[in-house]
Amino acid sequence: MELSCHEYKLIVESSPNMIWRSGLDGNCYYFNETWLRFTGRTMEQEQGDGWFGGVHPEDADFCMKTYLDAFQQHLPFEMEYRLKRHDGAYRWINDRGVPVFGAEREFLGYIGSCMDVTEKVEGMRLTEMAHYDRLTCVYNRNYLEILIDYEYKRIEREKGNAVFLMLDIDHFKCFNDEYGHDFGDKVLSAVASAISKKLRSSDFIGRYGGDEFLVILPQTSVSAAGRIAQRILEDCAALKIEDSQEKIGLSIGLSELKPGSKPKVVLKRADEAMFRAKRNGGNQFV
Repeated sequence: MELSCHEYKLIVESSPNMIWRSGLDGNCYYFNETWLRFTGRTMEQEQGDGWFGGVHPEDADFCMKTYLDAFQQHLPFEMEYRLKRHDGAYRWINDRGVPVFGAEREFLGYIGSCMDVTEKVEGMRLTEMAHYDRLTCVYNRNYLEILIDYEYKRIEREKGNAVFLMLDIDHFKCFNDEYGHDFGDKVLSAVASAISKKLRSSDFIGRYGGDEFLVILPQTSVSAAGRIAQRILEDCAALKIEDSQEKIGLSIGLSELKPGSKPKVVLKRADEAMFRAKRNGGNQFV
């Protein structure tokens, strides 16, 4: 049995999702009751591009570009942006839009469905804050320790291996003393980015503390790890931080985690190797 137009309207109006409809000109001409209750505005206020005034200013360009790019190609889209609620609070909205076609496959516009996903988005951000170093955007030490334990258990189970690279920026204190801590922060971020670009999707990098980084290379021979370390040294040496002529050097220590070995012992060996590299003049791996 087919549903009547009246029955479809009842379903749409009573839906817990916020539903909208746009026409051939890209402007929106319909919003269901759920949308209007959320924004606290009338249909007339939301129609056209009136609804867009409720999008958070930081999300506006992304939101409009995503919609218009899909509209021009008649493709489905999905995006998340912040929309102002009736009480003035901005809430994260997951918005999914699909093109509507007529009986002759002629394009008629879009219909979209939105959900408030603020709790999910904020939960993900809290997770990221718990896992990542805010300055360098690589893992923090707490999460590195979780990854080390994961690799240790994997190696014991599969009889595999991993190589740890302990990296320290040479003369980092001099950068801070001569150029200031803002410059030092830029050095840290640039080095973290350069290292990350040389790693595989299966590798891990984190800030171990201060100007030290730890890289975990699962299922990697020591010789292959040495080649990765050399490429990291070369790329970091080529970095240009602002107008400074300072060369960025790293001291890197390598140590292998194998079945039967303990992560703390292997980390200590990597740390000792790093200090040997530093005593030997830096900008090298041991």
